Amino acid sequence: MLEHFFSAPLDPGRKLQQQIQERIIEAILAGSLPSHEPLPATRILARDLGVARNTISLVYERLAEDGYLKPVRRRGYFIDERYVREQLNLKPDGGGKGLFPVTGKPVDYAARIPVSYRNQRLMHKPADWRRYSYPFIYGQLIPDRTSVSRWRDCIRQAGTAEHVSSWAVDLIDADDPMLIDQIIRRVLPKRGFRAEPAEVMITVGAQHALFLAATLLMQAGTVVGFEEPGYPDARNIFLSRGASIKPQMLDGNGMRVTEDLAGCEVVCVTPGHQSPTNVTMTLERRLQLLAAAETHDFLIIEDDYEHELNYVGKQRPALKSLDTSGRVIHIGSLSKPLFPGLRLGFVVAPKPLMEELRALRRLMCRHPSALDQRAMAIFFADGHFEAHIRRQRSDLAQRWKTILKEIDKSLPDCDVTMTTGGSGLWLTLPKGTDARRLAAVAAEKGVLVEPGDACYLRDTPPLNRIRMGFAAIPRERIAAGITLLAEALKEVRPPAS
Repeated sequence: MLEHFFSAPLDPGRKLQQQIQERIIEAILAGSLPSHEPLPATRILARDLGVARNTISLVYERLAEDGYLKPVRRRGYFIDERYVREQLNLKPDGGGKGLFPVTGKPVDYAARIPVSYRNQRLMHKPADWRRYSYPFIYGQLIPDRTSVSRWRDCIRQAGTAEHVSSWAVDLIDADDPMLIDQIIRRVLPKRGFRAEPAEVMITVGAQHALFLAATLLMQAGTVVGFEEPGYPDARNIFLSRGASIKPQMLDGNGMRVTEDLAGCEVVCVTPGHQSPTNVTMTLERRLQLLAAAETHDFLIIEDDYEHELNYVGKQRPALKSLDTSGRVIHIGSLSKPLFPGLRLGFVVAPKPLMEELRALRRLMCRHPSALDQRAMAIFFADGHFEAHIRRQRSDLAQRWKTILKEIDKSLPDCDVTMTTGGSGLWLTLPKGTDARRLAAVAAEKGVLVEPGDACYLRDTPPLNRIRMGFAAIPRERIAAGITLLAEALKEVRPPAS
């Protein structure tokens, strides 16, 4: 009866033992194997599947350890009926009889959800972006093979007896002290400041830190100064808390600091590389913002997600490094420059605020994966993170130069917002061009770009803006991709009046 479950060939790219185990479990839970007969002998099943006999022996032993099988001396392995019944006994008894009869009437969830989150204005990224030949998509990258190998080593090392006690237990509301120490000694000094362990907390990515800060500091009517255009997910987080967003305009030096900040209770900025334009806030502008914060008595949330990726001039000091009154909540990402899917970030805040943030995080998720924290701590301690950043900065700097050169050559009518680094560019298309149409036509040619209207709060945002990431596309494909984008632009650009 196992033949049906092995009709599809095994994947040579995956471990045979794991695949065989998965398929036997599927057959057991499907009720396809008789419980009074033993499973095929290891020699026979190994011959039928074309694998080593030892592989089948290991599978059977593992299934017995997990409770699916029970070994019977001199007879082989049988299904453990009691265990399987426990796995399959999912249907409640009752059948709708008694005081509260069951009708099966569907629930109207729309009427029960006070706030809908699924229709927010977002930057949409196709899940299958890898199939496009020219993915100028932001927030994704080509994994660095060296770092992948070293991360695998760190995960393996974290799993050894030396480190298991650091992650096998519930940390409750604490973090891995080794990772906190590495952030304090290796990350924060490069941003121009230091902190005590009690002032640093690990989060499930930088966006989790934004959500925690918003939940703690915002309620209905809280006035929040926010960059226009700005990071859509942060804006939506604040709006979900009932905040009143007060847009703050930008120029080539970052968010403008004007009297329009008066009345704000919180101001959120991305000074290192503004999202989405990627411009860097000047030192003078940073000092002005801190002075305005004291004058108007507001707090600052500093999202410094790409601090390390400057290619022109020296690294700018973080706002937090210039803060003398404890008004800045500093947020950073550990995984964005490494592996975005890892989801590790951190927040640095004064102790009274951190105590509240930590208590709130405990209610939300207790703490991020302790295993990932320890592996990241080892990754730092062994110097791999700094080496990765050096390689990444060098690689992205070359792509940055290439994409700027190709845009200048093939898209001369498009205005590029100049930056000092980062992993994306902000383009203004010729007047009257619909970026959404351009994105659709370009996608048909294998080119992915992101329309920028979702980054604006206003009801009638400019429709001729696009964001182009360059971390997920090989450098050698940039020129061809820009050429195809120029062809798409010719198709959708309105005729000159």
